[in-house]
Amino acid sequence: MSEETPWRRLRRGVYNVLEVGTDAHPVSSFVDAFLITLIVANVFAFALETVEPFATDYANALRRFNTFSVIIFSVEYVLRIWSAVEVPLFRNEPHWRARLKFARRPIMIIDLLAVLPWYLGSLAPIDLRVLRVLRLLRLLKLVRYSPALQSLQRVFATEWRALVGALLVILILLLFCSTIMYFIEREAQPDKMGSIPQTLWWAMATLTTVGYGDVVPITPLGKIVGALVMLLGLAALALPVAILATGFGQEAGRHQFVITWGNVARVPLFDSLQAAEIAEVCRLLYARHFPAGAPIISAGDTGSAMYIIESGEAVADHGDDLQVPLGPGDFFGEAALLEHRRHKSDVVATSPCRIYVLDSVALAQLSRRHPELLRAIRQVAMERQDNGTQGARPTPKAES
Repeated sequence: MSEETPWRRLRRGVYNVLEVGTDAHPVSSFVDAFLITLIVANVFAFALETVEPFATDYANALRRFNTFSVIIFSVEYVLRIWSAVEVPLFRNEPHWRARLKFARRPIMIIDLLAVLPWYLGSLAPIDLRVLRVLRLLRLLKLVRYSPALQSLQRVFATEWRALVGALLVILILLLFCSTIMYFIEREAQPDKMGSIPQTLWWAMATLTTVGYGDVVPITPLGKIVGALVMLLGLAALALPVAILATGFGQEAGRHQFVITWGNVARVPLFDSLQAAEIAEVCRLLYARHFPAGAPIISAGDTGSAMYIIESGEAVADHGDDLQVPLGPGDFFGEAALLEHRRHKSDVVATSPCRIYVLDSVALAQLSRRHPELLRAIRQVAMERQDNGTQGARPTPKAES
């Protein structure tokens, strides 16, 4: 184990502030609030730059604010890359390789693109004003801090097959409607509906219920078909909307706090996984919050999931004056889940707890891709069964 130097303590502190969050460092809340405010302010500044009187009168102020923002975001990016070696799953990697893998994460690429236009515009002798639009990517940095945006991202990742199917339905309707209208209206309006590509524009405007009115059917049969197309458009567009609304509602109800890549990487159960695999685990877990004194599981409950403590403390009560304290990184409930039985013990939060829940469906998906995880969980379950405990570090209950 490498020596704990002041330099390494500083690096771990930076990692805890930027990647782990408030449970690891109290300064993290202030840093997150400052960065969120700066991101939102940048979006407003970008919009105000398009207002000619304002942009002219406050050109210097806007330019200085943009420079200040680039410096802050650049420092944030460099610090995230520098502290990436503290990610648990990178602990055995050379520092350069750990940082390279970390920099290739999608959110880190967004961070880089958010500041890159400023540097290119300052260094390159060509006009790169068109790249200013990339400054809007700074808004995507909010994904780090918004559970709603992360939930929406998971919905797209989970429901993409259904969304593709809905898109195919819309495209098929679009083609059929434009073809039918072409044969009905081509002689009456050869200049506007004389070809299928021309009627495609009408079909798109009608199916989406936008109805620009620049191209409309004028024959009686064409008007009847047009009315039917409007009704079909309402039904077709309801498909993707319903898929997204249902998926988002389910995700929003399941996730009571943000499940971050950095926090999941700290869980010992997942420390053997690679970065892409950690991201996959994040999509499978869902989050619960339990106040102090609340039961997490009760004896007799159906074993439908296992639980991993992200932060806080709990205790598993096995009776006979035996209690098992549980802390961050510990998991429980795996035996009942694997054996398809009811829980035999109570687990109660002794402080506010943030819990990751891995249900039976998610565990099955995870074990198919990573059977070593299932073996590790089974091994722990067998050891606990031999000891007659659920959880880790059994200690006798103190006598009152």
